[in-house]
Amino acid sequence: MGKQNMIKAVCSVFIVILGNMLYALAVKLFLIPAGLVTGGTTGIGLAVNYAAGVPVATFVLVFNVVMLAAGFAVLGKQFALTTIVSTFTYPAALNMLDLMLGDVVLTQDIFICTIFSGLGIGLSLGIVIRAGASTGGMDIPPLVLNHFFKIPVSAGLYFFDFMILLVQALFQPLEKVFYGIVLVIIYTVTLDKMLLMGTTKTEVRVVSNHAAEICDAILKRMDRGVTLLSARGGYLKEETTVVLSVVSNRELPRVERLIHEIDPESFIVVNRVSEVSGKGFTMSKEYR
Repeated sequence: MGKQNMIKAVCSVFIVILGNMLYALAVKLFLIPAGLVTGGTTGIGLAVNYAAGVPVATFVLVFNVVMLAAGFAVLGKQFALTTIVSTFTYPAALNMLDLMLGDVVLTQDIFICTIFSGLGIGLSLGIVIRAGASTGGMDIPPLVLNHFFKIPVSAGLYFFDFMILLVQALFQPLEKVFYGIVLVIIYTVTLDKMLLMGTTKTEVRVVSNHAAEICDAILKRMDRGVTLLSARGGYLKEETTVVLSVVSNRELPRVERLIHEIDPESFIVVNRVSEVSGKGFTMSKEYR
């Protein structure tokens, strides 16, 4: 078990490093060349770079270390350990790419840069968060506010991003601020999709007079678990049974065909479930 935990830890660190390098690549190739505005630590770094000429990578490193210390003091050692890799990897990767690529510009089209910056940042953040780590920097103040004042983390993130965009609006054309808003929306949506990728399942509820047959068919032919719920019809007040099962998205058409073969008049309700954990999904099945 100790060796397995060590391997998992090494894999997680590697994934976090990969995510931060992708983040730095998106910033270097698309965000900075187009002069886009954005939120988070990078947005503050861009503002400081414009006002004082401090390199973005240098500012991000210093700011991340300060935020890491604040997170350690308020949120504890465990939080700091999951954040420390991102704290140093992202600015280091940004500085390395700056030295390697120099003034390389793939495109000057601001719309294309906005799209690919948003996709790259959202994808990289999703990789880091799914690995169980934090990107540090401006992720920490909302967590601190939540710790002391119970302010929702999402509200804190949106507030700080909005304020950072407003600061950059003081020295950037209004058009670029609008593109910055689009950029934040794109990476937020991409991040949400990344966090749900591979975890969504489909819940199927069936009301039928042939509940026992449908249950048996799903168990034997689909190899999926089934729960039988006792219910009462709202109109006739008759006792009935609801068949509940959770399947993968690809299995849904097959389940529906199976149910209709047994009872064409069955009442089927299908819901998308954002995440499922337990035997048969995140744990191995046990057959008795």
